[in-house]
Amino acid sequence: MTTTFTHLLRADAGDRICPWSRRSETFACSAGRDPAFRTAAVALGSAIVDAGHRLVFGGGHVGLMGVAADEVLERDGEIIGVMTEQLVGLEVAHQGLTELDVQPTMHRRKARMAELADGVVVLPGGFGTLDEAFELLTWNQLGLISVPIVFLDVDGFFAPLFDFNAGSAAAGFMKDHHGTLAQHTDNAEAAVRLASRNAPAFTPKWVDR
Repeated sequence: MTTTFTHLLRADAGDRICPWSRRSETFACSAGRDPAFRTAAVALGSAIVDAGHRLVFGGGHVGLMGVAADEVLERDGEIIGVMTEQLVGLEVAHQGLTELDVQPTMHRRKARMAELADGVVVLPGGFGTLDEAFELLTWNQLGLISVPIVFLDVDGFFAPLFDFNAGSAAAGFMKDHHGTLAQHTDNAEAAVRLASRNAPAFTPKWVDR
């Protein structure tokens, strides 16, 4: 998959899993303060390789992204990193990747990861993580893509986010079945399984009727 956003590429069809997790304090991503986050990133990297997938991610060597990538490489897995020219210039690119895809802008970077990904796993993160996760959820909602989005909920980190989703639906700002587009589990292997399946069925939202 990709970032701490993980994008998944299935082995039988070249599917990719993309993990995304970027902390708002550091553009290049942070591993967080709780060791459980790092443990989850390692478990996710292992699960991706064990399931026969390739990893697509943001291309960095730091933070949870780097932890997951290191584990995939340690287990002889394949990785595609997608990074902007600016970040490559700042020397935050991971040097051990199977392939580094350099894009001119952040918008192109995100679009490219979406093009490559067959499924997405989201690890704990900050503004950048939520930006990319919700953009892909919205594209699913509009029927522009059909890609499973799975939040790896480490120690209840994403519980407030799913409370928000439920509250948004209860207030009439989102249909209940659109909320199912955001899946979640606290287990890395289960996250990869969910990300390897088809996205939940739903009626695309174009206009309010």
